[in-house]
Amino acid sequence: MKWKRKANPRHPSKGERKIIHIDMDAFFASVEQRDNPELRGKPIAVGGSRLRGVVAAASYEARVFGVRSAMPSVTAKRLCPDLIFVRHNFARYKEISEQIREIFLSYTDLVEPLSLDEAFLDVTEPKRGPKSATLIARAIRKEIFDTTQLTASAGVSFNKFLAKVASDINKPNGMKVITRKEAPSFLAALPVKDFHGVGKKTAARLEKMGFRTGADLLPLSELEMAQRFGKMGRHLYKIVNALDDRPVNPNRIRKSIGAERTFSEDITQIGEMKEKLDFLAEKIFGYLQRQENYGRTVTLKMKRPDFTIHTRSRSYGGEIRQLSVLKDIAHQLLEENIEVVPAVRLLGLSISNLSREHPDGVQLLLPFEGEIAEEE
Repeated sequence: MKWKRKANPRHPSKGERKIIHIDMDAFFASVEQRDNPELRGKPIAVGGSRLRGVVAAASYEARVFGVRSAMPSVTAKRLCPDLIFVRHNFARYKEISEQIREIFLSYTDLVEPLSLDEAFLDVTEPKRGPKSATLIARAIRKEIFDTTQLTASAGVSFNKFLAKVASDINKPNGMKVITRKEAPSFLAALPVKDFHGVGKKTAARLEKMGFRTGADLLPLSELEMAQRFGKMGRHLYKIVNALDDRPVNPNRIRKSIGAERTFSEDITQIGEMKEKLDFLAEKIFGYLQRQENYGRTVTLKMKRPDFTIHTRSRSYGGEIRQLSVLKDIAHQLLEENIEVVPAVRLLGLSISNLSREHPDGVQLLLPFEGEIAEEE
């Protein structure tokens, strides 16, 4: 049975929200191990190769050795000499993701996908099942396993931030509930480096300033946080005071569209670099055409052989509705920076400032070999 989302799902207007964050456990790697019995119990990396590229996902057996997604393959192999590299199968991952999405939609129309392997659900007013978010989360995890033979972890709370953080606590195949009563002590003890949405550089800066946990931030007013930390300050204030009031957004739209590719050998000829960019541009533009969602800003990403990354952007006067224009801008950005990056191991291209952009959107990475993909 196909569960259809209502045209205009409404958020509960009264009372406390009941939010679940579901996160599949090592999704890409788990699918490969499920479909290939000889890989079960072994350390595997999806994507990349022994010498080139990056890891898109790592099994838990590989993570024991420190292997993580977005890690250079050569580093992963050094950490885990027995690591097995597996070619990704995005079509398969998407197929399974859609099965899981159907389960979500059978409980609520308020489903906000973050990627193929995770989503927020608002179950304040569920379509079926018990009224308890905890019981619904358990039921969903069981249905996912019964349908796909894959495990999922869940976080349950009254806001999105806490639900997201909670889903990581008892991974894999676990669940954590954070109630309103438990939230203050939980947030006070939470290290800033574990604040979802706070990057490594921001966390390091906060720690250098003496703010290592939520308890260090609690004495500051919203104005003081804004003065000290800028735009991020107001976000931090809401998080640490359990005031995150963001609704689950079932109409999430991507903020940018992009693709990147790691090459088997470093490229040093500008003509060959342009050919690779043309290929990426064609794939991206085809997606934009199908979605009828065009953008105005082009960003070129270049990774040198020493893994140094350079990005350059240029905005166009209007929407980029011609493939030739996209290619021309990409070529110009490359030509202007070829002296800085005379050789590349990776090239990426993306378009932002989309006509249907949403502030909560995320970038899509189209499925090409060697790209950074799964977030876990």
